[in-house]
Amino acid sequence: METKKRDFNPGDVVKHFKRETVDQNSSTYLYKIIGIATHTETREPMMVYQALYGDCQLYVRPYEMFMGKVDEQKYPDIKQKYRFEKSKLSEKEKEMIRNTYRVEI
Repeated sequence: METKKRDFNPGDVVKHFKRETVDQNSSTYLYKIIGIATHTETREPMMVYQALYGDCQLYVRPYEMFMGKVDEQKYPDIKQKYRFEKSKLSEKEKEMIRNTYRVEI
């Protein structure tokens, strides 16, 4: 299974494909992986992740959707292959996020 090669771990920082459309000096569309949860009714695995911008909201998305590819028909100009991919932050970027949003990464 292709998604297994892309497993994320709690604490990993990921970028949503829409990050390509915003100022790269901001932390918009960067997220920290919290972990995988299970939907209580359907038993479906859900990815739990936290925004590293704005009010640092927590989000939950079905695991398969989280790991899915970008819809090339809908977003033909996006270069990122998957909806979410790991992001390598510099120490300066990490420090900015810690100081601005009080989120540990």
